[in-house]
Amino acid sequence: MIQISEFDYELPSQLIAQTPTRRRSDSRLLILPPKGGPLISTRFGNLVDRLRPGDLLVVNDTRVLAARLFAQKAQTGGRVEVLIERLTDKETAVVQLRASKTPRAGTLLRTIGGAELKVVGRQGQFFIIKRVDGASLAALLDDEGAVPLPPYVNRKAEAEDVERYQTVYARVPGAVAAPTAGLHFDRALLSALEDKGVDIAYLTLHIGAGTFQPVQVETLAEHQMHSERFVIGEELVDAVSKTRKRAGRVVAVGTTVVRALESAGQQGVLRAYSGETSLFIRPGFSFRVVDMMITNFHLPRSTLLVLVSAFSGCGRIRTAYKQAISERYRFFSYGDAMLLEEKVSK
Repeated sequence: MIQISEFDYELPSQLIAQTPTRRRSDSRLLILPPKGGPLISTRFGNLVDRLRPGDLLVVNDTRVLAARLFAQKAQTGGRVEVLIERLTDKETAVVQLRASKTPRAGTLLRTIGGAELKVVGRQGQFFIIKRVDGASLAALLDDEGAVPLPPYVNRKAEAEDVERYQTVYARVPGAVAAPTAGLHFDRALLSALEDKGVDIAYLTLHIGAGTFQPVQVETLAEHQMHSERFVIGEELVDAVSKTRKRAGRVVAVGTTVVRALESAGQQGVLRAYSGETSLFIRPGFSFRVVDMMITNFHLPRSTLLVLVSAFSGCGRIRTAYKQAISERYRFFSYGDAMLLEEKVSK
């Protein structure tokens, strides 16, 4: 059995990126070439040189909600922080609640702007809340919500984060965390890739706050993966098919894209799909759709680190992380990136 301890590592806290780079494509890129070749350190903008005409870049066009709300318990005045996990309908959401005392079902919360939210139940570690007046929760987030920066960013969200914690191609609201591998792309880089003959296609996977949860069990087989909603349309299916016919490569921008594509391709052929996935990609997994992956550096003992290890091999990823730390790469959401050019062969 594979132990989660195999995916642990020591990271100096000063390497956790607290702010984005001045320009998106100025971030660094650590390339893992095929056939175990020496790792290459470069700038993300040089990605153009690593892709070929006929390749297909697949990105996640989810848009991050202003998912953090600040409220008080209506009866006691106790402070409560609300982090939306997902909107389930117009007036209801699954959320995380931070409070000095855990709110019970029936507790009434009042936001800073005066909107009333009722705690109506639990869903595992999450709570279910409902807007009392029946108005839109999405509208409340637009009015009062704050950018939900990850827990390892030790500062309050600033004006810059409204734009920078969002990909330049974000268009479908619903995520509470950014698909961070996509944060490195700016319009100029995307244009340069298209000019070279690289196609770009889109899917949508709404990332939940569960993406930051470390694995709490000792063996991977025991872990229960959180589910996320995704949509793959016929246009993307056709793009992948055409890429295969011209011997191009499917390049996934981020672990969310990998998870969506491989979830929809489990029968051997990629199909259009709309629904949930709880797929846990771990060593031994057979990748059927993705040929290359762009990804950030991930938290120790996380399912995302397990996923990239499944793709490139545990030893190869361990070596890459060791080199990244020695070369002072910046880690996590606002940090630098890796290009995994070859998947483990079966």
